[in-house]
Amino acid sequence: MEKNYSHNPVLLKETIDFLGLAPGQIIVDATIGGAGHSFEILKKITPGGMLVGIDSDEETLRLASERLRPFEGSFKLINKNFRYLREILKSIGVEKSHGIIFDLGISSIQMESWQRGFSIKNDGPLDMRMDRSQSITAKDLVNGLSERELSEILRDLGEERFHKRIARGIIEARRKKEISTTSELTEVILGSLPYINNKYKIHPATRSFQAIRIKVNDELGSVSEALAQLPEIIEKSGRACVISFHSLEDRIAKNTFKEFKASGVFNILTKKPVIAGEDELAVNPRSRSAKLRAVERL
Repeated sequence: MEKNYSHNPVLLKETIDFLGLAPGQIIVDATIGGAGHSFEILKKITPGGMLVGIDSDEETLRLASERLRPFEGSFKLINKNFRYLREILKSIGVEKSHGIIFDLGISSIQMESWQRGFSIKNDGPLDMRMDRSQSITAKDLVNGLSERELSEILRDLGEERFHKRIARGIIEARRKKEISTTSELTEVILGSLPYINNKYKIHPATRSFQAIRIKVNDELGSVSEALAQLPEIIEKSGRACVISFHSLEDRIAKNTFKEFKASGVFNILTKKPVIAGEDELAVNPRSRSAKLRAVERL
């Protein structure tokens, strides 16, 4: 992973505006990634402010540390899953924050590292772990789950129309040989589909890869657990922003925020999710599927 990697954070201006930043605040970046959002946040909250950056990926944190070096002393980086938000903040003596941001899903840093096994484009080991200290990999799931289990994961987490065909194809392929690389899995998926490639708007294996990655990292469980803790860790008038790239993540944020509003804990700042404008889409294609929702603590 290169230190000079350039990370383009999505919906940056909109996120900064919704957070309502000011010097001296404590802000949490629960998914710091390449620190693109954090760098701009630190500009607004220093001097006197503190950024808490969280990521389950140790390699990503090393990159973030380099990126944020100009603000040395004004940030703390924590190598842990953001589902442990309350515990993380307590461990560093922070009771409540003034704001928090979640930029969900896989980071472009991880996607472009072939060794991590996230990408369809680059051949690599079938890994997909965000936290490389965990034991279960994509290879374990692809070669160990039953046809029914695979089909359900592809259907429920990837919203893949041809989940049964693909699951059957994986079972048949692994009977002959263990599926151990991203290119091998891609080949199996393509061979299981009824249409030729140019019939698809996205790569035909995208949904399947997404589903397996979400399962490996229990991403939806992490999001649900973390958002449930917001009332406890955000002080009055503090704000939370969630950027999602997947309809299931967005649904969790939407429904959680609705519950918060109904119980009088938060006010919803975004009646509809904010999406990228044409200018951003032109320079950052990753922003195409991004949706931003924001709330304010009452």
